Amino acid sequence: MLNNDVAKSRLRMSNPWHLLATGFGSGLSPVVPGTMGSLAAIPFWWLMTYLPQDLYSLVVLVGICVGVYLCHRTAKDMGVHDHGSIVWDEFIGMWITLMAIPVNSWQWVLGGFVLFRILDMWKPWPIRWFDRNVHGGMGIMVDDIIAGVISAAMLYGFGVWLAG
Repeated sequence: MLNNDVAKSRLRMSNPWHLLATGFGSGLSPVVPGTMGSLAAIPFWWLMTYLPQDLYSLVVLVGICVGVYLCHRTAKDMGVHDHGSIVWDEFIGMWITLMAIPVNSWQWVLGGFVLFRILDMWKPWPIRWFDRNVHGGMGIMVDDIIAGVISAAMLYGFGVWLAG
């Protein structure tokens, strides 16, 4: 396994795949890069809330498809399968999570952020299974996609329960 500094030195922010994979550089944070990537996803999510729901969903779907390639390519360039600085998967997971908030308020965004981060770090079943058994760009992306879907379902369910 490569030294963390050596792996990071292989990144080029002038390379659009590296720029996106690192969440516009948010994944280069020396502390909790995944959390920083999740935070950096929120302003982009906020802009996406102005899109019709179908277009928002299409942006997320395209983000997943592009993400599989760019995460694979960046990991290969770095020489490390799922380096902590690769956070495009956190962007997608957050965007999926926040699709389900019942009210666009900072409290729901914060709740979605915390819930997604807990699931992404803890990796309960089935997230852990996919994290360990799927490789390449899809392997980098899939655990965050599933964490986002589970987080979204939990937020939606909580919102329905509160409204009931």
